[in-house]
Amino acid sequence: MTVTETDRIEMADSDEFSLDEMFDWLERSHVPEGYKVEVVEGAVFMSPQRDVHWSIIRRIVRALEDRFGMDVKVLSDVRIDFPGCKNGFAPDVVKVSQNAAKTDQGRWRSEDVEFVAEVISKDTAGNDYGPKKVAYAEAGVPVYLIADPYTGKCHLFTEPKEGDYLSELSVHFGKELDLTGTAVDLMLKTDDFPRD
Repeated sequence: MTVTETDRIEMADSDEFSLDEMFDWLERSHVPEGYKVEVVEGAVFMSPQRDVHWSIIRRIVRALEDRFGMDVKVLSDVRIDFPGCKNGFAPDVVKVSQNAAKTDQGRWRSEDVEFVAEVISKDTAGNDYGPKKVAYAEAGVPVYLIADPYTGKCHLFTEPKEGDYLSELSVHFGKELDLTGTAVDLMLKTDDFPRD
């Protein structure tokens, strides 16, 4: 991607720009294919999609489709705005409620999100464990899953309250992750989750 000096000056003070204006600028900047772009607390993050990353995403999506059928509203890398200052996330996997509808702007609402899964990338791991976790909890996302191929662990967060999750469970890849009793109500097999 080519960023001109004018673009740098334009985006340097992101307080002057709305989230929509930031994404409009990013679309005009021609983000390279295979890169995911998000705005987290007003900062732009670009990360390449890797094979390991996609393999885990695919397995989570397949588990949701097996549980809810092919018409389940599961998305990947689709912009959803979350609470906080300029949070336009593109979660790796997100399930919205079956009766969810897009806004007039053509986006899904964070209030309709029932499940989010993020697969850790080295350069953006701090976002997934930090500001994104806070924003998901503030939005009331009932189930937040982090799959970390570097540590070989899954971290499950449930019971959102006041910007935090009251319940956390960690399991090593290879163990089943019990999501029964949550909004997704399934046992997630992690034995085929690859490590990086």
